[in-house]
Amino acid sequence: MNDEQLLRYSRHILLDEIGIEAQERLLGATALVVGAGGLGSPAALYLASAGVGRILLADGDSVDLTNLQRQILHRQTSLGRAKAESGRDALLAINPHIRVEAIVGRLEGAALADAVAASTVVLDCCDNFATRHAVNRACVAHRVPLVSGAAIRFDGQLCVFDPRRESSPCYECLFPAASAVDEVQCATMGVFAPLTGIVGTMQAAEALKLIGGFGEPLVGRLLLIDGRAGRFTEVSLPRNPQCAVCGGSSR
Repeated sequence: MNDEQLLRYSRHILLDEIGIEAQERLLGATALVVGAGGLGSPAALYLASAGVGRILLADGDSVDLTNLQRQILHRQTSLGRAKAESGRDALLAINPHIRVEAIVGRLEGAALADAVAASTVVLDCCDNFATRHAVNRACVAHRVPLVSGAAIRFDGQLCVFDPRRESSPCYECLFPAASAVDEVQCATMGVFAPLTGIVGTMQAAEALKLIGGFGEPLVGRLLLIDGRAGRFTEVSLPRNPQCAVCGGSSR
């Protein structure tokens, strides 16, 4: 690190658990953020400010007026712009010394596989099960840790899936693709704006711990957040040996 970086990240470096070594790991890492909306906004902002050296920001949507209630990457002047490009500009405004690549469009197929394989950690900040399951399969295939978050109404959840660990479940273990799950989205059900900030910020914290190699990531534990009551509940989440995605994998 140069003198400017030592000063910029000094409050991290002062922490015994992080120090120079972990901060250098952050600078050398690549984080893929899938979704530049309510969760992806705070998650990406903290990754950028913390010094993650390369951020891939993927989103196929454009900024709409209804987004501005919670999607803090974007501004009134961003209306109509691709979220990935608007978000890239916001991240570089905070930290111009990192690389931010805007991926405009829905990541899928070979493009998704390539992006995951190139990443140190993946943050699932999207809002639909099809993308969540596709991201999970790619992470298991390429043994890349996945930080998954969700927020709807006043309810949030957070979990870390790390295919490098023998005991870690994957997203499929929690929500099997074959099961009937009602998909609800902010556009129809609403969402409490600060809740997306809480979940997205915690996603960033988990990603930084995974990259830096400090702390205890939320692997095998599902954190449930009740935004109305201000209550956090932790549930043990074991790996499913019969899981269609990770059950037969050799780690």
